[in-house]
Amino acid sequence: MKKIDSEAVKYHIKGLLEAIGENPDREGLKETPDRVARMYEEVFEGIKYTNHEIAQMFNKTFEEDLEFLPSGQDMIVVRDIDIFSYCEHHLALMYDMKVTVAYVPNGKVIGLSKIARIADMVSKRLQLQERIGTDIADIMTEVTGSKDVAVLIEGCHSCMSARGIKKSNAKTYTTTFRGKFKEDTNLQMRIYSK
Repeated sequence: MKKIDSEAVKYHIKGLLEAIGENPDREGLKETPDRVARMYEEVFEGIKYTNHEIAQMFNKTFEEDLEFLPSGQDMIVVRDIDIFSYCEHHLALMYDMKVTVAYVPNGKVIGLSKIARIADMVSKRLQLQERIGTDIADIMTEVTGSKDVAVLIEGCHSCMSARGIKKSNAKTYTTTFRGKFKEDTNLQMRIYSK
């Protein structure tokens, strides 16, 4: 497990405040380096773990009494998992993000709250929206044993809405389809229908 160096974060945030022309010793900023270091511990927690370690953390599955899920015929979908993350290009917030995770069970199912926890932990990294979907899919495959996994993400990016092009209504949609979801458009469409 990697560790976030809080002392280094404090030092560099103080230097950043000076670099932009602020006085880090003024009343409103005195405790800012410490606050930012504590915030980074929380919002970048996922950096500490590999995908395999996250899969091990949330590897709670159920294998009994699954007759109600004939193999390959039914799927499980969890929609509207709220997450946020930070873009690795500008350190800008990716916000109003909604994740949908679907999979076709392969002899076992994962606890539903674990799907949300996986999405949340994966989001706590510097990254691209596309990588969030890939990482969630990889972890879901490892935990459930199913190769048939789909992850849909919709989100807003402050690197587009608050700077640069400044398009506040722009949303980014990404899809990650694995196994049957890659070829079966009917299976894909079932994810989108509510």
